[in-house]
Amino acid sequence: MATVILLRHARSTANGSGVLAGRQTGVRLSDRGEDQAKALVDRLAGVPLRDVVTSPLERCRQTLAPLLAERGIDPVVEPDLVEVDYGQWTGREIKDLLKEPLWTVVQQHPSAAVFPEGEGLATVQARAVAAIRAHDARITAEHGPRAVWLACSHGDVIKAVLADALGVHLDGFQRIVVDPASVSVVQYTETRPFVLRVNDNGGDLSGVVPAPEKGAPEKTDEPPSSDAVVGGTTGA
Repeated sequence: MATVILLRHARSTANGSGVLAGRQTGVRLSDRGEDQAKALVDRLAGVPLRDVVTSPLERCRQTLAPLLAERGIDPVVEPDLVEVDYGQWTGREIKDLLKEPLWTVVQQHPSAAVFPEGEGLATVQARAVAAIRAHDARITAEHGPRAVWLACSHGDVIKAVLADALGVHLDGFQRIVVDPASVSVVQYTETRPFVLRVNDNGGDLSGVVPAPEKGAPEKTDEPPSSDAVVGGTTGA
């Protein structure tokens, strides 16, 4: 199976405002976020992206704009990678939400959390994981098992996908941190996913591109091994 780079949108005008923006319209990138979006072009320069999939929200489209312009790629819009529907919590100040009984459930037992007139975090995980795996299978079929693609989404959505890939119960997903403009990388194989990066805010990402097996031609349909390296990888 292919390798997916999970990109959280860059810093938005809502990040740091103390308000839970959710799916509100009018949330755009901040000046810092625009700089982060531009920096993605260099960060991903060594990564041959076969496809780009994105949440429909504006802040994700803005984050991808410089990269897509440089690569000449038309993104695939995936509704199931959209932000969590926080229902009645949308647009409210975090300081007020802290007082809600549901806040403790979200923190301690998120698999049971359902936002009033919104969706549950378990539903978010189900839709997001299904979407990522479906696109991964499609891209693998089109471009081979060593293809790399990118999916741009939102913090809680990406955390839910990572929890699934790590084999962590959804109740543990609050232990995962996903910053704005960070990338996390998952390589799906026949028997297990390998989590290659989490919350990476650094530079060059060419190291996530699967190398061909030693002695094999550069272009090969042979999928990466599902076996873990005993003792750890060599970093080659």
